[in-house]
Amino acid sequence: MSEPVRSQDAPPRPLTTGDLARACDTTVRTVRFYEEAGVLVPTSRTPGGHRLFSSAELQKLRLIVDLREAGLSLQEIRDLFALKQEVPTAAKAAAAMSEALEDRIDQMQKRIAVLRRLREEFAATIAVIDECKRCDGSAYPNECGDCDVMNQPDLPRAMRLLWRS
Repeated sequence: MSEPVRSQDAPPRPLTTGDLARACDTTVRTVRFYEEAGVLVPTSRTPGGHRLFSSAELQKLRLIVDLREAGLSLQEIRDLFALKQEVPTAAKAAAAMSEALEDRIDQMQKRIAVLRRLREEFAATIAVIDECKRCDGSAYPNECGDCDVMNQPDLPRAMRLLWRS
């Protein structure tokens, strides 16, 4: 995902929708979606009507892709990008941005805790389910709940809920 090569004196060349998509490992459709949503803004168009973007828009798209991956909605992303323009002074904008980002950090920390817990539970489930690979199949699938594996006292919740008939 390298940026276009340019000489020291030449300004960066405009990027096409395809350039942005490739650089961010996404699709042209995704780039167009964010443009239509007003989050990305092309700097110009070619004579053939193709959108051209600045390298700043590439950086913006990279952040947008990360924010979406982190679970932010399109509206939450719009709100973050618009926040500075909606506040009358630098001090108030800085305070509002800090508060918004701190809230996101808190939400991420909670999500990270859930993901860690699920990762541990899934790993434990995989370890238990390996025992099911040796099942002779006579009781499968209707009587899985009555086997020794499923009657273990420390059976992971995911195994108990996903594997029972």
